Order: sequence, then C-alpha cells, then structure tokens
Amino acid sequence: MTKAFVIHEYGGPEVLKWQDVEVGDPGPGEVRLRHKAVGLNFIDVYHRTGLYPLPALPAVPGMEGAGVVEAVGEDVTEFRAGDRVAYAHPPGAYSEVRLIPAAKLVALPGALSFEQGAAMMLKGMTARYLLYGCYNALPGDVVLIHAGAGGVGQILVQWAKAKGVTVIATAGSVEKAALVTGLGAEHVINYQSEDFVARVKDITHGRGVHVVYDGVGQATFLKSLDCLRPLGTMVSFGNASGPVEPFNIGLLAAKGSLFLTRPSLMTYTATREGLLAHARDLFEVVARGVVKIAEGRTRPLVEAPQAQQEMEGRRTIGSTILIP
Repeated sequence: MTKAFVIHEYGGPEVLKWQDVEVGDPGPGEVRLRHKAVGLNFIDVYHRTGLYPLPALPAVPGMEGAGVVEAVGEDVTEFRAGDRVAYAHPPGAYSEVRLIPAAKLVALPGALSFEQGAAMMLKGMTARYLLYGCYNALPGDVVLIHAGAGGVGQILVQWAKAKGVTVIATAGSVEKAALVTGLGAEHVINYQSEDFVARVKDITHGRGVHVVYDGVGQATFLKSLDCLRPLGTMVSFGNASGPVEPFNIGLLAAKGSLFLTRPSLMTYTATREGLLAHARDLFEVVARGVVKIAEGRTRPLVEAPQAQQEMEGRRTIGSTILIP
C-alpha cells in the first residue's frame, strides 16, 4: 500500500482525500515511479473543480512530477530501475508511488534536482510551445506576458528575452513587479494600480504588441485584445481568474483582424517526438543558464489542499513544490 490524494467528486479543496491506494506492478509499456517531488499547477485546480473533467472518478490529480523508476513493465527499453525521470502528463502526481506510461517520461539530467524537475516540466514546456508553436516570437517583436511572476510567467519572460524579444509583463504587487524586472522584462505593469491597456499603448506608442500570452483568463481576456496591433495573436492558455466567457467572434475583426488560439500542452507533446523536442529545448536553455528555474515554496505533499488554496488566492510566487 502507498498513499495518494484521491478525488471522488468535484468541488473545493476538501474533496482531496489522502488515503491508501494499491499501485501494483507495471504492465506492458508502464513504469512504476516513486515521486521525489511533485509540481503544483492551476490545471490541478481545474481537475479538482471539474472545469477540466478527469477521464473518470475516483482519480488521483496532479500533472507534474519527478522521481526514480522502481520497476519497468514488458516492452520498456528506454528506462530501467534507478533512472531519474520527470513528466508533465498524465494526471496522478499527487501520490507517493504511481504507474505511468514510459512514453510520457523523459530522463532528468543529473545536473537538475528533483525539485527543479517538478518545477519546470509542465511550466517550461508550456513556455516552449507558447514561444515557438502558438506564435514564433522573433527578435524585435513586442510581447505582453500576463502574470510574469507566476511559474510559467517567470520561465516565459526569461526565454522570450533570450530570443531577443521586447517583454512587457504584468504583475499583481510591487514585490512581484520587482521580481519580474529582475528576470529581464523591459516593462512591468502592476495591474492592481495601473490600467495595463493604457500602459501597453503608451509603451508601444499606440501600435500595440505582436502577441499576448494570457494564462489569467476571464479577468484579462477582453482587455488583452485591446493590447494587440492589427493582425496580432491572442494566446489564451489558462483560466487562473476563471474561464473566458463566450464572446462575439466578430470582435476579432473589429479589433484588427486578430488571431486567437486556445492551446494545450498535451496537444503539442502528444507524440513521443514532440515531447522529447520540448524537453530537449527546455533542458538546453536551463543548462546554458538562459532560463533559471526558481524553486518556490516547498511543502509536504499532504498539504496539497492548502497549497492549492494559496495558489487560487494568488498568494504564491513562482512554483510550489510538494514533497511526498
């Protein structure tokens, strides 16, 4: 027997039940993994509430983790017991031990800690598809990154800077704004005290930005459209403030023939080749020191409900790591 958080119904943090689970031996193509660190992400909240329904209940949530392979099933040739690995999908990370398809794992470089692995896989590969897949940001482009002090935001700001992009970012406090400035953003807007649309127009001399990367959702979506230049791209990749409400698609024409995408990391890494490419590029920029992975607060895994509440209340900076 081992322990895990199990959801039997959708709802608030109280539906996360810490209980005994039976893991068993890995089947064909599977690995039994003992977690050393687990990442906390907003998608965990969406799974808990049912905004993004899980395939079936009961289920163990949690998308991101790093640990050591304990055993491998038939047909697994890429990994063996003792290997250090990390992943960003599928759910099941809120556990001490789990079974996972070997095809979803990547080898964790020895220079990276388990905590870094759990802080970077989902968020870092998200930054990769945002900057190369949804919109290939090029030197001279101007981008707006919402929640620059968040787990994805910090990586995104640094990686965009490394590509020669001019970064405008938003943050929700003086402390967070200072942090984002330190990461290299040329302009940081405190959305609590400033109108970010007006500031973006001022910074860009009325032209607007080439792309908006928005993981906040409802609170920023419509205003973000007003930050774009004609033919600009709106990338809505999260719902931290709630889901975006239905809107008239004609707004995209009225505001400058804008492009809109609602991407998912699972689509961009659906193939083994796509997953390895995203992980390879992420590990490369981290190894070069271009992107530094900030390990935020570390908490015991059993405190996952409280950690989710902190994140929902926007009281976190960077990544929160859960330790089994």
